[in-house]
Amino acid sequence: MRAHYLQHVPFEELGSIEKWLLTAGYEIGVTRLYEPHVLPRVDDVDLLVVMGGPMSVNDEATFPWLAAEKRFIREAVSSAIPVLGICLGAQVIAAATGGRVYQNPDKEIGWFPVTAVEGANARAFAFPPWTEVFHWHGETFSLPPAAVHLARSEACENQAFQLGRSVIGLQFHLETTPASASALVDNCRHELTPAPYVQSEQELVAAPRERYEAINRLMDEVLAYLVTTRDTTGELSQAFPGT
Repeated sequence: MRAHYLQHVPFEELGSIEKWLLTAGYEIGVTRLYEPHVLPRVDDVDLLVVMGGPMSVNDEATFPWLAAEKRFIREAVSSAIPVLGICLGAQVIAAATGGRVYQNPDKEIGWFPVTAVEGANARAFAFPPWTEVFHWHGETFSLPPAAVHLARSEACENQAFQLGRSVIGLQFHLETTPASASALVDNCRHELTPAPYVQSEQELVAAPRERYEAINRLMDEVLAYLVTTRDTTGELSQAFPGT
């Protein structure tokens, strides 16, 4: 089994996802989009993870590789490969499948709760009714056509969505570990300006280990769901034909 992840900046890596993949027996490949690269063939990937980053999906003039990344993700989605997007990764999936990415009214940086959307499709992944997770984003996305809305927060309505049976986008970070939280702070502390949904550096890094362990367990559940419910209906292949 071959997992592949798309990395947008050096300091946003797999976090707890790496341990889950290795335990599950996956070989792990990576495309570092910030370096000269060649994207893999979609047929060579059994699970695709699209990580976060500080840029916008709308910044193709500055980061021209974004256009090719969106085409690659669209092809992966249409091929029924399990795809997980995190923060920027979720926004790229949304943009690649008919959604729109734009500035959220509030930045959301820190530990804040998300709540499950009541009445979501019974076949979709079921988030806990309320759970505290790690956020670091200023933009948000509209839901792609046919997406199931999975979670929301007080600051941001669209926190998670699902397409078909095997594509999930998360605006928040369930993979965060103490080390990856510190890396974000070290590289992006200029964003920690006082605001209603922006916590201080001290609040961000002082979270107890149990809080990280809880979100990492939920990340494990999302991954297990994705790889055991692969879409074989052809529904996404018809909705998003490969390019």
